[in-house]
Amino acid sequence: MKPKRQALGRGLDSLIPMDDVPASGASAINEIDIELIQPNPDQPRSNFDEESLAELAVSIRELGIIQPISLRSVGGNYQIIAGERRYRAARMAGLSTVPAYIRVASDSELTEMALIENIQREDLNAIEIALTFKKLIERYDLTQERLSERIGKKRATVANFLRLLRLPAEVQLGLRDKRLDMGHARALLAIDDPTVQLKIYKRILKEGLSVRKVEDLVKSIREGSAEARSTGENTSLSKDFELLRNHLSSKFNTPVHFTCSASGSGKITFSFKSEDELERLITIFDDVKAQEG
Repeated sequence: MKPKRQALGRGLDSLIPMDDVPASGASAINEIDIELIQPNPDQPRSNFDEESLAELAVSIRELGIIQPISLRSVGGNYQIIAGERRYRAARMAGLSTVPAYIRVASDSELTEMALIENIQREDLNAIEIALTFKKLIERYDLTQERLSERIGKKRATVANFLRLLRLPAEVQLGLRDKRLDMGHARALLAIDDPTVQLKIYKRILKEGLSVRKVEDLVKSIREGSAEARSTGENTSLSKDFELLRNHLSSKFNTPVHFTCSASGSGKITFSFKSEDELERLITIFDDVKAQEG
């Protein structure tokens, strides 16, 4: 049998020392009054599907909780480290106690443990992961590199998740609800204009565009080609832009790119391959400015 891949570079046990588990018989499991348990306010997971919870509640009512939840002691009560979904379903099932491990964890470790447990179970969507990364960085003054070390992920992976928070709210909701995937989102991030991002997002939903198709579409938009006009820009205006782009490319002897939204806002980008070429462009700009003066 193929070994199960761990979603992160290290397991949950590396953050939760088993020595912290009190010896309550050979099983090290305690039955805890469900009324003494409180959810983790920093739980990374924000969506709990009610239908799925109801199904789990039926299973728990018949078979009980097969895998204990993990708790930490807080002022005579208990706070959930991992297993909030099981806890919620247990309440729905009418259980008065739940099996649990009692572990020692600081506030920062609590958030990290919850994050890792959810990712390893693939319970979190990309936006929930991004928001938790952001919370950890801000609350504990971490760099992206330090966070990547703490959770066992590459720095580039952490950065890619955080970049998702730059997308328009509607696109983030679509990613959260799995209407598009990370590949679509990364392609959209290549465009700075939120209006254009939203137009492409709606095309993804309407036409079921593949990631490759979205990447090609984004490339076309960045280059100001005819494909860009299919996203909704005015055709005659795009033709004018194409003429202007060709004129500027010829005058400055360098590639010039346009991005333009349906509202008419956009950017003109001049490319250069070296510092010498940049100096040449600056000289031309200065000459043009002097002529206008």
